[in-house]
Amino acid sequence: QVQLVESGGGLVQPGGSLRLSCTTSGIPFNLYTLLWYRQAPGKQRVYVASITRQGVSNYADFVKGRFTISRDGAKNMGFLQMDSLEPEDTAVYQCSMYGNWGQGTQVTVSP
Repeated sequence: QVQLVESGGGLVQPGGSLRLSCTTSGIPFNLYTLLWYRQAPGKQRVYVASITRQGVSNYADFVKGRFTISRDGAKNMGFLQMDSLEPEDTAVYQCSMYGNWGQGTQVTVSP
């Protein structure tokens, strides 16, 4: 059974940082690209970042220079380090791999 579980969300002030984790099981983690998406209230889900099995990363323009995606093949985990957070980053963040999705973790950026 494939499972992806996000964690690390929470409430943070503007300019702060959070590190999201994506723990996977039941999937050959080292074979596939890991992706992060987010969905803000009343908006569609959008792509945030991805990292291939070779470690090549890509970012949406609105997070470039602020977010860093990484992965740990030994632990079957992915990460999203989010720095310089802005209120516009408030959303539910989900990780995805090979068509499978986690339930998401809420990130709220507010004074």
